[in-house]
Amino acid sequence: MRKLIFFMHTSLDGFVAGTNGEMDWINLDDSLFDFVGSMTEQADAALYGRVTYEMMQAYWPTAAEQPDASKHDIEHGNWYNNVAKIVLSKTISGAGLTNTTVIGDQLSEHINRLKQQEGQNILIFGSPGASQSLLNLGLIDEFWLFVNPIILGQGLPLFDHVTGTTKLKLIETKSFDCNVIAIHYGKP
Repeated sequence: MRKLIFFMHTSLDGFVAGTNGEMDWINLDDSLFDFVGSMTEQADAALYGRVTYEMMQAYWPTAAEQPDASKHDIEHGNWYNNVAKIVLSKTISGAGLTNTTVIGDQLSEHINRLKQQEGQNILIFGSPGASQSLLNLGLIDEFWLFVNPIILGQGLPLFDHVTGTTKLKLIETKSFDCNVIAIHYGKP
């Protein structure tokens, strides 16, 4: 069975973006990019909310072709262009989108069907609103939270509209030279 794995950067005080959506506070380095690359090697699908999908579509399809493309841009751009993309949205249609499926209703049914299919993991990069919906439905199997060494004080909360309790168990932690700590949780 495929796993639905959530990846998100967060501030120490639990915000995923500043008050105006800014994410310039996120620390990144080559070791973190290499780690994400090892995770994408185990995944053949990416799941996004509409806003994150539109942001990704604006950058990744041509990132690898840019003259100043980094190793990460080339590797992730190639991965992005080849994996199946799943978008949770009630406002866009899948018509004309390459290798992309849009899910607008019956979220549990659609996601559980995808998880039952043959294949590798499905990764959720960011997409806090979509992730909260998936969490509320109990559909996320694992969480990777990348805790950045900053206290924002305010912004977009990591888990703003979560209902109920979700018990998790610590699987592992990983630290990076850029002072980010990754915390990996799964279901007990």
